Amino acid sequence: MSAQAELAARLGPRPLPLHLTIAGATWLSSLAGLSALRSGSPIWNSELRPRAANLAEGLRPHPPELMAEALSAEIRARVGAYLDGIARYRHHPYRRALADPPVLWRAGTTRLLDHRPEGPARAAALFVPSLINRAYVLDLAPGQSLMRHLANVGIRAFLLDWDAPGATEAGFGLDDYVLGRLGPALDAAVEAHGGPVVLVGYCMGGLLALPLALQRPQQVSALALLATPWDFAADGGVQRRLLLSQELMLRAAIEQFGLLPTDLVQALFTGLDPLLSLRKFLRFAALEPMSPAALAFVALEDWLNDGVPLIGRVARQCLFGWYGDNEPGRGVWRVGGATVDPAKLEVPSLVVVPAEDRIVPPPSAEALACALPSPEIWRPALGHIGMMASARARATIYEPLARWIVATAK
Repeated sequence: MSAQAELAARLGPRPLPLHLTIAGATWLSSLAGLSALRSGSPIWNSELRPRAANLAEGLRPHPPELMAEALSAEIRARVGAYLDGIARYRHHPYRRALADPPVLWRAGTTRLLDHRPEGPARAAALFVPSLINRAYVLDLAPGQSLMRHLANVGIRAFLLDWDAPGATEAGFGLDDYVLGRLGPALDAAVEAHGGPVVLVGYCMGGLLALPLALQRPQQVSALALLATPWDFAADGGVQRRLLLSQELMLRAAIEQFGLLPTDLVQALFTGLDPLLSLRKFLRFAALEPMSPAALAFVALEDWLNDGVPLIGRVARQCLFGWYGDNEPGRGVWRVGGATVDPAKLEVPSLVVVPAEDRIVPPPSAEALACALPSPEIWRPALGHIGMMASARARATIYEPLARWIVATAK
């Protein structure tokens, strides 16, 4: 395969047909909106009526055909810029080149990566990411790596890389991942460090880390939960209703494929902010291709489009047990036969609630803070992914988290 062909191999933004359909529907609806505004059609959102009336009054002096022509020209320009941004991304020369650290332990497709400091470790922490996104968001690129920052300041940082499920994981449920994979990984980290480690869960990884911290306080010196959902009805049930509206389709897909395919997972995320792709790629189209901002965009977008499917049992437990039945928030979720009760946590805890999080609504994560005995709570003005990969992540998350890990390590 030629180098040019390799550069053209990107699939994203995934799922591309969905993003293109949303873009087309959004911009073409503007023409219908112009006609409706001029004809005095009712505005269904009462809060927008004053603005609509002002806009209609401003349009009155202008000939309708000229307004339609100007709007069509603007739509064509935006469509062109959006498609240009996507094409530039798909053909961009950037490729992640960070070498993996040594593998301390593995089972099936799961690995425990060992980011070691150059000298003696001041502390050790085991990081648990989500099952549906690659672990390397915590080790994204030079200057955008929480793992390498921690190693540079003397902390031995273990990163659990779940990878995509293989034949061994085909029948797994959440218990298998928590007790059969995370449990032995914790054993390996504790043995390598020579004592308890700080356990850090990110997003869904926090839900997987919490049961183990409850069951093994002798191996865990502290627990940090970063953007971790807990009460899936705390946001008024918006995400829950969105998911349940597609329950029949999701159950059929899981039954058909034995898992929840990556593009379906990505489509669910798209539903949280349907216009995000438009905004992102319009901004990217205006950047200098090799500028730091463009390189950071491509690095993060590559990670976003490199998701993994959820194996069938896990998908059902997460979608319909967590979101549908709100088992954690109702206090009925069990792992290894034991109810997961945050109030029984015996070690110091930290809950980080990104104030601009659209993936985990802040009220859902705040509910976990309320359920823990006496957690420290941070509310950074960042988003769900920005807390790990944005320009502000180092000062806002990396550095204070390193201090907290050292302070709570045994």
